[in-house]
Amino acid sequence: MTVNRSLISLFESKVSSSSPRDGVFTCDTVIDPSRNLWFRLFVPSSTPHDLSIPLLIYFHGGGFVFFSPDFLSFDTLCRKLARELQAIVVSVNYRLSPEHRYPSQYEDGFDALKFIDDLDSSAFPKKSDFGRCFIAGDSAGGNIAHHVVVRSSDYNFKKVKIRGLIAIQPFFGGEERTESEIRFGRSPTLNLERADWYWKAFLPDGANRNHGAAHVFGEDGVNISAVKFPATLVIVGGSDQLRDWDRKYYEWLKKAGKEVELVEYPKAIHGFYVISELPETWLLIEEAKNFIEKVRSSVNHEWNGIEDDDRSHQM
Repeated sequence: MTVNRSLISLFESKVSSSSPRDGVFTCDTVIDPSRNLWFRLFVPSSTPHDLSIPLLIYFHGGGFVFFSPDFLSFDTLCRKLARELQAIVVSVNYRLSPEHRYPSQYEDGFDALKFIDDLDSSAFPKKSDFGRCFIAGDSAGGNIAHHVVVRSSDYNFKKVKIRGLIAIQPFFGGEERTESEIRFGRSPTLNLERADWYWKAFLPDGANRNHGAAHVFGEDGVNISAVKFPATLVIVGGSDQLRDWDRKYYEWLKKAGKEVELVEYPKAIHGFYVISELPETWLLIEEAKNFIEKVRSSVNHEWNGIEDDDRSHQM
């Protein structure tokens, strides 16, 4: 199984990190050259003087097969997120299928987190708040974000504390054909045939879409009730073939007693967030901003409660 990625470059260019643009500074950091594992750091040039700002670890979409953080669409999206959310965005470049199948992408995502945790804090802007780390991703990147959070749940990070997950139209699936797959299976951005091929290119040889990587709430999935899982925001497109899988994901987390919110945009097709002209793109950014602020408030309350308890023991 092979793929011709040069065709993508004919329609979308890559951009360097050499110069500031749209009020955001960027730079690239190599984690492991042997597997082309690196990240692009996005830092808003203007931030409040008296506030620390959260870390947003981002995984791009592309069916596990295409794209990287330096493609124009994802560079532009992460610049928007950094500027509008007032966050330090870390966009991770991971290995691609079919050359690198499951679980390569999950390993790369988890290793990127461990690398950031081990870095000297001076490698990031002084205002970076490692205690408020959010994991985010779109489509296949949303799938990776979920699995990275699961892998991170029992790891003892030194300074990184994962406070939230933002899953944007996460790429889940199964052998069952859902109503939304049938109804929106001819979408120009993600059709059913292409989605099936992505799973075939990503999953282990001989596996079908009921594999736990795709069907996370199926028989082969992880028992999420036993996992320490952060607050989660699930973004769903009402005209996306993944709509029903994403709704199932939300219900699965909710049933397991996890803190989860679902936001659905009825007219949104798959990948709407890379088109700035669509109102849903800015609604998504506003929802993410509100979610981060809500989690920040709850974290502050948690810290204040600990301080109050400490003071009561000292009295």
